Amino acid sequence: MALHNLPGPIGIFDSGYGGLTVFKEIVAQLPQYSYVYLGDNARAPYGPRSFDTVYQYTWQCVQWFFKQNCPLVILACNTASAKALRTIQQSNLPASAFAANRVLGVIRPTAEVIGPYSQSGSIGILGTAGTVKSQSYPIEIAKFWPTLRVHQQACPMWVPLVENNEWQNPGAEYFVQSGVEALLAQDKHIDTVLLACTHYPLLAEAIAKYLPPKTTLLSQGSIVAQSLAAYLVRHPQMDARLSKAAERHFFTTDAAADFDQHASIFYGRAVAATQIVL
Repeated sequence: MALHNLPGPIGIFDSGYGGLTVFKEIVAQLPQYSYVYLGDNARAPYGPRSFDTVYQYTWQCVQWFFKQNCPLVILACNTASAKALRTIQQSNLPASAFAANRVLGVIRPTAEVIGPYSQSGSIGILGTAGTVKSQSYPIEIAKFWPTLRVHQQACPMWVPLVENNEWQNPGAEYFVQSGVEALLAQDKHIDTVLLACTHYPLLAEAIAKYLPPKTTLLSQGSIVAQSLAAYLVRHPQMDARLSKAAERHFFTTDAAADFDQHASIFYGRAVAATQIVL
């Protein structure tokens, strides 16, 4: 049993590998903290799944983090942030044995800062079908930048291309081009495009080829990392509960060897994961 009175690691969660692109940026900015990463690869992708299923899977994984003595968990997954975070924060946490713990997502930090990137007042969101359907980005962005025009485009083929290591093959270009062009067709004034899926940074170079030359292309990793750093400054009581031993541990609900092979592409260095059963 974990000793919950001892400082614990920050939990980083994703349905698979994509959250590693966020984790990489968090580690770069906050290297002193210890981290535990969990990819629910056995049940990925979350994007096409129902709200209720994503919520159930995410809450189950969050509870696993809590049992590993993680007082703070980051949902480094847009789909989980869109479909599960609010219910977990408002309903599950207060009624649980872990009421003092916290769960944060990737949508609000991005929404808070996206406004000044656009000169035209029109931005584009590229995401999974689940994230787009949730309307989470338009809702959150409107809270901070009510005059900003937000256009969304679901790109359901992009995650499978990345997960199956097909993203660098010529055939992937067709799906990238069609997704980008469908977004731009909604408004010719779009000058800022957000990659609202943690897999998409791997496609950034291909995406940029089909954007107008002066378009700003945003990935979430550095934004989320900066937001987390600011959060810990504002919440010293949480910071005091976190381990500063700079340890990194990786877990997956699927085969560890397969995870390790793919994870290095997203994380930028070799990892050694342990398989768990939830």
